[in-house]
Amino acid sequence: MYYVGTISIGTPPQEFSVVFDTGSALLWVPSIGCSHRLCGKHKIFDPRASSTFRSTTQYFDLLYGSGRVIGVLGYDDVRVGDLVCKSQAVGLTWFDFGKAMRISDFDGIMGLAYPSLALRNTTPVFDNMWNQGLISENVFAFYLSSNEKNDSVVMFGGVDHSYHRGELQWVPVSEQVHWQVTVDSISMDGKVVACANSCQAIMDTGTSLMIGPTDPMINIMRDISIQKMRSGWYVVNCTAIPSLPDIVFTINGIAYPVPASAYIRREETGSCLTNLYGSDFSSSWVLGDVFLRLYFTVFDRANNRIGLAPARA
Repeated sequence: MYYVGTISIGTPPQEFSVVFDTGSALLWVPSIGCSHRLCGKHKIFDPRASSTFRSTTQYFDLLYGSGRVIGVLGYDDVRVGDLVCKSQAVGLTWFDFGKAMRISDFDGIMGLAYPSLALRNTTPVFDNMWNQGLISENVFAFYLSSNEKNDSVVMFGGVDHSYHRGELQWVPVSEQVHWQVTVDSISMDGKVVACANSCQAIMDTGTSLMIGPTDPMINIMRDISIQKMRSGWYVVNCTAIPSLPDIVFTINGIAYPVPASAYIRREETGSCLTNLYGSDFSSSWVLGDVFLRLYFTVFDRANNRIGLAPARA
């Protein structure tokens, strides 16, 4: 449901598991003062144990799709692989609202969106990698494996082309806040089912599902005979999966099909649930991990564009 990597903060380093999230712009982890009841089982950053930590009195309150975090901003050295960002802004959370965040296997989130989405007077981690001369190219890329093996990769400062098939197709970023692009149309079986006159979509590694405005998403699910249960989950007959059509996103003139094997998941109970979700919070679509597992994705800040190619099997 999500992809987690290890970073460290402070001197000496304190390790944390974080989601590398293109849908937000702040790095945050739980800090002292965050009790087990409020921050679950997560690791806690202790600024008193770091010789490079610098405190502030700038508070923050961030709302995510799966919960809300409140805390105070600090600055410290952050290590991502072999890269060390000096005096990086870090959110130190005191409160973690939302069951999904409390019970998750990740401690925090490292935002990779544009600086315009960041807290006032802060610079996201990737921008500091570039500003401090730690990387040779102003790009990062994701390969999100469909397997449970530990072989998913996030790349900073370059692209390993062995993780995709064919040529990268480049799409201009339409708004430099999120990694947002224009979708020409969404179709099934050759028929346009949404975005008839184009729409906006966000490439979001921090979102598990494919999310769209409620009405067109309900129409899509109705077309493929997905039923809503009393529990709120949407289910489909597992035997129907091979016959269900692809959902095709046409972006910058290129078709990107999402097969039923991607937008339906089989639970351990034997039930088959949809990876689609309708939301009234935004008119934009969110192409989360369901889409990004299929397509190797390059986030090119130098040219404000996104590169897509079929991911290596």
